[in-house]
Parts: sequence; C-alpha cells; structure tokens
Amino acid sequence: MIIGISKDSQESHQKFKRKNELNFILLTDDTGEVLEKYGVLKNKKMFGKEVLGIERSTFVFNKFGELVKEFRNVKPGPHPQEVLEFIKENLAY
Repeated sequence: MIIGISKDSQESHQKFKRKNELNFILLTDDTGEVLEKYGVLKNKKMFGKEVLGIERSTFVFNKFGELVKEFRNVKPGPHPQEVLEFIKENLAY
C-alpha cells in the first residue's frame, strides 16, 4: 500500500491526485505531527530566506509495520524504480 503525507489540504490533495492520475492515498498532516516524527521538517532556503519545509522522503515498512528502509531527500524521476527494486529484492513474501 502506498500512502503520501503532507501538510497540504485535502482539497489540494484531491486536485493533485486528479491532475496526476494517482491511485493511492494522500493524507493531510495539518499539525505536522507525523512529519516531525519522521524528521522530514527541515530548514530550507527559498528566495534567499530560510523557511521550514518538507524534505521529500520515502519510508518502506514490512508487513509487520516495521520500518525497514528510509530514502531521504529524494527526487521524483528515477526514485519510484529504486523503491520498487528495493521492495522486490528485500520484501518478497
């Protein structure tokens, strides 16, 4: 199962899902509790100013809910294939 989490609103998530034809769950973490727990809230530079932003990351859990792999500061391009290969090689049941 794939779940995406960000601070964006549900309305924003729905637009994003439609635009990109996504078939997975997008959750809103408006308090930042989950983002903070996984350490993805980071200081970033935007237009010369330091702002608190989200470091795009992927977390892979096994069927028991145990965290088995973290991919930090990822770029969208080849990353999905990298995750898929990790899952095929390490989590084949």
